[in-house]
Parts: sequence; structure tokens; C-alpha cells
Amino acid sequence: MRPEIEIRPVVAASEPGHIGAGEGPIEIVAYDPTWPTLYVAERERLSGVLPGIAIHHIGSTAVGGLAGKAVIDMIALVEDLDASSAAVIDGAEYQLPVGFNVGLVHRRFLCYPEAAFRTHHLHLVDEQEDLNRCLRFRDSLRANPALATDYVALKRALAARFRENRAGYTKAKSRFIEDADSQAGAPAPRSRSRSRSRS
Repeated sequence: MRPEIEIRPVVAASEPGHIGAGEGPIEIVAYDPTWPTLYVAERERLSGVLPGIAIHHIGSTAVGGLAGKAVIDMIALVEDLDASSAAVIDGAEYQLPVGFNVGLVHRRFLCYPEAAFRTHHLHLVDEQEDLNRCLRFRDSLRANPALATDYVALKRALAARFRENRAGYTKAKSRFIEDADSQAGAPAPRSRSRSRSRS
């Protein structure tokens, strides 16, 4: 029997809810209706240092009713990864953790306010398909309650299995995400270096 997805009524929030995750055990929390508001506020703050660049909300916090890690995930397509990363670091006080970026070729993973405790992730990519892949998965979760239910169940199981191993948790989710992307009509993936999201 399929478990019920954790749906909470989406109502206007009077104050920001709990947000942020440290380097402790992976914690999957119930959906918080303030997450979209927190995304909009951060998108507006970043627009000053990345003028003219669309910043999209992705990950579990972008899907109404979906349980997930309490970190706002965002992605933007940029022409120059290094210049854009420098602008976000200098202008918005994000960090570019070396360990999180090992092996990334067409992506930069930045976090705020610091690597040890993150309220926001910003993925900068320089290839359109990397952006499209993240948006397709988000939109598939929004449109398909059964897929969202299965994803929550998988995340909870993996969070219990990989409590202190975030890289293992992320890698273990990748097959589910790839399968969902294929069902959404994604183009066939080409062989390339790692560029997956940590969402």
C-alpha cells in the first residue's frame, strides 16, 4: 500500500519558519509554507549581484506539501561560472566549499551563510540542460502526487540509512531522479563528469 504524502495546507505565513541544516544527521522535516516566501526574499537579494539572471526555486522546498531538508535550493544558468561565483561570494556573502565542489565541471555549488550551517544553496550551471533537468524534476513532483509520495518515502529511508553520510544520501537518490527525468521525456544523457545537485 502506498504511504500518504505529507501534505500540509499552504497558507500565508506570518513569520518565517525553521530553516537551515548543519553537518549533523540528515533530517527530513514536514513541509513549511514559509519556504516559498523565503525563496522569493533570497532571490530578490541575489538579483542585485546577478542582474538579469533568472534564479529558480528547486528541490523539495519548491514543491508544496513535500517533506524535505529545510534548506532553500536555487539554481541559475550563467555564462561564466567563476565570475558569477565571485559576484555571489563578494556581494551576498555566500561560500564556495571546496569539498562540495570536487569533481564538478559545469556547476558551482554555493551555500549561505556558511558550509557548516546552510539555509540556502545556490547551484550555478553553464549548460542549459543542467538547468532544464532540475526544473523538469521539480515540475514532475508538483504535477504527480504519486511520484512525490514515492520520493518522500525514499528520502526518509535514505536519511535513516545515510544519517551521517550526505554524499551517500545524494548519490542514492540519483537513480530515482534519473528515472523520473526519463519518464518526463528528457533527452538521453551523455557521458560526463559529475554535476548532480545536492538537493
